[in-house]
Amino acid sequence: MLTWPAPQIPRLPGTGEPVRVLDTSTGDVVVAAPGPTARLYVCGITPYDATHLGHAATYVAFDVLQRAWRDAGQDVTYASNVTDVDDPLLERATATGVDWRELAADQTALYASDMTALGVVPPDVYRGVVESVPQVAAAVRHLLERGAAYRLPAPDGGDDVYADLSVDPAFGTVARLDAVTMRALSAERGGDPDRPGKRSPLDPLLWRAERPGEPAWDAPGVGRGRPGWHVECAVIAADGLGVPFDVQGGGSDLAFPHHECSASHLRLLDDGRSAGVHVHTGMVGYEGHKMSKSRGNLVLVSRLLADGVEPMAVRLAVLAHRYREDWEWTDGGLVAAQRRLVTWRRALSGNGGPDAAPVLADVRAAVADDLDTPRALATVDAWAVAALAGDVPFHEGAPGVVARTIDALLGVRM
Repeated sequence: MLTWPAPQIPRLPGTGEPVRVLDTSTGDVVVAAPGPTARLYVCGITPYDATHLGHAATYVAFDVLQRAWRDAGQDVTYASNVTDVDDPLLERATATGVDWRELAADQTALYASDMTALGVVPPDVYRGVVESVPQVAAAVRHLLERGAAYRLPAPDGGDDVYADLSVDPAFGTVARLDAVTMRALSAERGGDPDRPGKRSPLDPLLWRAERPGEPAWDAPGVGRGRPGWHVECAVIAADGLGVPFDVQGGGSDLAFPHHECSASHLRLLDDGRSAGVHVHTGMVGYEGHKMSKSRGNLVLVSRLLADGVEPMAVRLAVLAHRYREDWEWTDGGLVAAQRRLVTWRRALSGNGGPDAAPVLADVRAAVADDLDTPRALATVDAWAVAALAGDVPFHEGAPGVVARTIDALLGVRM
């Protein structure tokens, strides 16, 4: 699967600090990737509708993480997926009368266009589920062979395959939830805890046997069907990054069951190893509720851009919030971002200004400190106010250094 064009990231003098993030699985702020390399997997979209601000907030947050790693001198590999065959996609295709492959291709292209506009660095490894079916089928077959999965007769013939979570003593260590909460979230977020015949209500689907009218693929030793949701990410992450890798990322609504189950699959496929750190972004609300396709309260990136909103204003509106906190999208927040963009551009338009070295140091420190982008924006705000006031020592070339700093570390192009 082809990615979108990569933005050019300016080089900055010196190097950044080791980047620390909040690890969901421990509740501690830890160094995200302690070695010379940094490997990141972020769950991609299910392309049955356009990119909304909740998606944008997640991908912008992990884009800042990548930029901070690169600034610290680390060699970054970023992998992501597209769930281009799944129940929500098939349901939307049926409801709209569009072929599911056409719908997936159209929405994946729109997502790429949105990410390009927002200046998000594309994945180095970018794979759809459809192109990964042979690898997923092989993983499911391996889990069956080692007794970590079992078959359950499907209603229309063939067998569905489920993971047996009882063989993974570490299950539950990602989201750290009690059994009642896990069961409720499983039912709410794509699981089937009440299906008769399962060994445990939380056992996730690895392979769905062919149903009438649904796409399916032949899988020797498994049966004709298609991949389950969680195992696709486990396989694409392992193939693209190796195991263990440094960070598994996504929205907080993916912590359970998706990341809990995909981490379990990785452990069972790779001798107990998975991601070192799990990082989750907060939910973005609109009109008093979490932004979601099911509710329909979406603010679409493409719609904002079509209405003439500058992409960098959208990005600034996102960066004004700490990545791991829930927040509400408002018209006022967008207006504030637009005003900030105008102010920064005015301050950067001259040949000189206040010393840029403290700005570079402070922005570096902010993004390294658990991606504290609001603090980074405040640093640039203070410099811009001082530059426009003109009552501080003048440093020729300072605007250029500040512009490169906010471009390289925050992804905001002036």
